Amino acid sequence: MYRAFQKFVDRLTESTDRDAAQQSMADMAAALNLSCFAYLALPHELGGAPNLISTYPPSWTGHYLQHHYESFDPVVRRAIRHTEPFRWGLGFGPRVRSESEGALFEEAAKFGIRCGFTIPIHDNKGAIAAVTFASDERRIAFERSISEHAQVLRLIAMFFHAHAGRMLRPDRVVDGVLLSPRELECLEWSSRSKSAWEVGNILGISRRTAAFHLDNARAKLGVRTLRQAVVRLVESKSRR
Repeated sequence: MYRAFQKFVDRLTESTDRDAAQQSMADMAAALNLSCFAYLALPHELGGAPNLISTYPPSWTGHYLQHHYESFDPVVRRAIRHTEPFRWGLGFGPRVRSESEGALFEEAAKFGIRCGFTIPIHDNKGAIAAVTFASDERRIAFERSISEHAQVLRLIAMFFHAHAGRMLRPDRVVDGVLLSPRELECLEWSSRSKSAWEVGNILGISRRTAAFHLDNARAKLGVRTLRQAVVRLVESKSRR
């Protein structure tokens, strides 16, 4: 257990992007016999988009965010009101108060998310988030792991939140996509009409390295050209 936690801390501290952070938490969960997790950070501003890092099925998380389920999810509502960890699932946990809440639980169950253990996080900066470890059934191994490691899971959740808060700073998120510090730097200089060679000189890196970061930023933003990536950056800044 100690070695698994130390490895988690080391890998999370070294991670610079969402995928690396997600993998570090996924490995920690697997070491504790917990099948999947979700970290949901609620927006500071009304109408803002939440940040989600998880190993839930992408088809479910995309559907969840697209339909703004976090606005009436009873698990999220309880995490907002209370600070103590809690179990939930079909037939127990947070009380379902409406048809929409009940439908959400039933829909999640179709994706293998039937029950879970949620750790609310209310930090001293006013941020509210939650880390959830979920399962498709109330399996003995899952229940035992939750009972035996409840305090450790709370520590893991708080550590993950602290790191994610630094990693998911709004100035590094472009249209919901997190860029690494170097990718953002290179893209910002490119938006000022600097070539990869010029960007490399400015940042003290080679042209090839600058081009590598620019290409990564373009790929993450899902566009075909660097010019399109620059447009996405500029438009994102204008909406802040």
